[in-house]
Amino acid sequence: MNLKVSIITVSFNAIATLQQTIESVLAQDYSDIEYWVIDGGSSDGTKELLASYGDRIKYISEPDKGIYDAFNKGLALVTGDVIGVIGADDFYPTTDVIRSVVDVFERQDVDSIYGDLQFIDPISLKVVRKWKAGSYKRSSWLLGWMPPHPTFYVKRKVYEEIGNFKIHYTCAGDYEFMLRALYKHGISVAYLPKLLMTMRTGGTSTASWKHRWRANLEDRKAWRENGLRPYFITVSLKPLRKIFQFLS
Repeated sequence: MNLKVSIITVSFNAIATLQQTIESVLAQDYSDIEYWVIDGGSSDGTKELLASYGDRIKYISEPDKGIYDAFNKGLALVTGDVIGVIGADDFYPTTDVIRSVVDVFERQDVDSIYGDLQFIDPISLKVVRKWKAGSYKRSSWLLGWMPPHPTFYVKRKVYEEIGNFKIHYTCAGDYEFMLRALYKHGISVAYLPKLLMTMRTGGTSTASWKHRWRANLEDRKAWRENGLRPYFITVSLKPLRKIFQFLS
């Protein structure tokens, strides 16, 4: 079996980091990768950068209704068997990430895979936080656990069966989708104990406490909209789990 992997990047005025993201995708040693950049109509030179890659990448650049609307645009365009995402200020730490992911899909015949993630300071590039996701236990969701979304790879048929991202979310659409896929629908999943992504701190998912409060409200909405009942402390435990990921 030769799985085709589609990778989606959503960007908007991210010229300072986007090239490193693109180069890390193009450097992957797995041959069958389709790469789409969904740009929100940037005015910082992003479109010129994307055009400079010719047919090595695919892209569109036009206004959207937010990050999850942009992701859904990408989902409508990709043709791969497996779909993953990489942020416009993130990059793959090694050249064998996609090959390692495909190997697990082929050996275990699962619907989804996730792995480990690290965060770096955007200035010094020093690693400041390590997220070792651990083996999957459905009950862990009730204790505030979730997989790192940038390391989450899903077969395209899952999106076709349960739907795409919900665009009325502003920052927890990835959490809602994974909760829906893994906890509600129980799709099969494997944990790959390998570093699959490097993220810069300060992005959409690691911003201010105000952002964290909004995410907390949206996390609660995700359970409610899916007809699920968390523990009273489930959503509150989610950000607290991150404390143990920071390096001294």
